[in-house]
Amino acid sequence: MPALVLLGAQWGDEGKGKATDLLGGSVDYVVRYQGGNNAGHTVVVGDQKYALHLLPSGILSPGCTPVIGNGVVVDPAVLLSELSGLNERGVDTSKLLISGNAHLITPYNITVDKVTERFLGKRKIGTTGRGIGPTYADKINRTGIRVQDLFDESILHQKVEAALDVKNQVLAKLYNHRAIAAEQVVEEMLGYADQLRGFVADTTLLLNNAIDDGKVVLFEGGQGTLLDVDHGTYPFVTSSNPTAGGACTGAGVGPTKINRVIGILKAYTTRVGAGPFPTELFDKDGEALRIIGGERGVTTGRDRRCGWFDAVIARYATRVNGLTDFFLTKLDVLTGWEQIPVCVAYEIDGKRVEELPYSQSDFHHAKPVYEMLPGWSEDITKAKTFSDLPKNAQAYVKALEEMSGAPISAIGVGPGRDETIEINSFLS
Repeated sequence: MPALVLLGAQWGDEGKGKATDLLGGSVDYVVRYQGGNNAGHTVVVGDQKYALHLLPSGILSPGCTPVIGNGVVVDPAVLLSELSGLNERGVDTSKLLISGNAHLITPYNITVDKVTERFLGKRKIGTTGRGIGPTYADKINRTGIRVQDLFDESILHQKVEAALDVKNQVLAKLYNHRAIAAEQVVEEMLGYADQLRGFVADTTLLLNNAIDDGKVVLFEGGQGTLLDVDHGTYPFVTSSNPTAGGACTGAGVGPTKINRVIGILKAYTTRVGAGPFPTELFDKDGEALRIIGGERGVTTGRDRRCGWFDAVIARYATRVNGLTDFFLTKLDVLTGWEQIPVCVAYEIDGKRVEELPYSQSDFHHAKPVYEMLPGWSEDITKAKTFSDLPKNAQAYVKALEEMSGAPISAIGVGPGRDETIEINSFLS
C-alpha cells in the first residue's frame, strides 16, 4: 500500500484540507510534517464546516490516526483549544499522536515575532505573528524547547533560562520591551504537561512500522511550494519546508518509502501576505474571485490576493516536488467568465521566460504572458464524472494539465466533501 505526500503547489490555501479529508477514509495515518498554527484548512463535512489550524485534517475521519510529526512547531495552548473545540462538536480526538521531538512555541517566541515584525515597518515579511519563525530559529540555534522537555522540569527550566538570557537582552536593548521572566514561562509550559502526555509517542518508529506493515500513510504539508524556505519566494516565505522533501525530515521517513506526491492546485492563484505575485489582479475580476471563492485566510483572517492561474509556478512545483499527480480545486469558482486568462510564461526585461527565474529580482519584475481560454456558464457543482463537465471546462482542465507537467487526477467542483470528480485513484 502507498505512502503519499500531499502538498500545496502554489502559495498555500489551495484546498489541501478537502483533498486530505477525501482520502482520509481510505488511509490509516495522516501526518502533519511541518509548519504550525500559521497554516489552516477548511473542511466541509455535510452541512458542517471545520477550520483546522494545527491538527491534521485526518482527525475528522473515523478510523484514521492523526499525527503531528517532529517537523511541526506546536503552540500547546492553540492545540488544546482546537482539540476542545472539536470534542465539543462530537469529534473523537483521542487517537491523536504527537512526536516528542516536535518543538514548542513559547510565549517569548510569540513576543519576538510580533515586535520584530513591527520593527521592520515597510520591510515586514507578513508573518502571522504566532511565533513560528522564532521557534524554528531556536531549533536551528539549538536553543529550542521540545515536547519531551515538558516532562522533565529541570531540563525545561535550564533551557528556558538559557534562551531568555539572550532574548531579554535583545528585547530590552533593541526593541525597548520589558524582560520576560523565566519562572513565569516555565510555570505556563508545565501546565500543559499532563494534558499532552497521553498524546506523545515515538512517531518516527510508529510511521515506519506502519508503512512496512502495508498501512496507508498520508503526509500532509501546510502552506505551499512557493512558501518553502529554500525553494519559495524568499524572503516572503514560511520558516520550514512544505515541499515533498520536508515530509522525510519532518516525519522521519526515508524518501524510498514515498510512493506518490500529490500537488494541490487551485484553478486560479492566491496568496496571503507580502511578496511577488505576477498574476495578481487589482480589478473587478480579482474582487470577483475573492468573493466567489471565499478567499479569506482560515488562520489569518486576511483577504487573499487573487490572480489568474500561473502555469509557470505549477511547472516549478512539479519539478521541485517530483509530483506524480495534481488535485485541481475550486474549478466551480471560474464559472461565468466568457474567457479565462492563463499565464503561460513571463516577460522579463523584454524576454519571454517559461520557467521560474532563480533570481529574486527577476521574479519581482516578471510580467505575465497570457493565453486566453474559453469559459463556461453551466453549473458544474453536480458533476460526478469528467464527461459531466461542459466542454470548455474539460478543455480548461486539459490545458492546465498539459502546461503543468503532471496528470490531474481529481477535480474539486464545489466545497462539499462529495463535490469532487475522481479521474484516477491516488491509492492505486
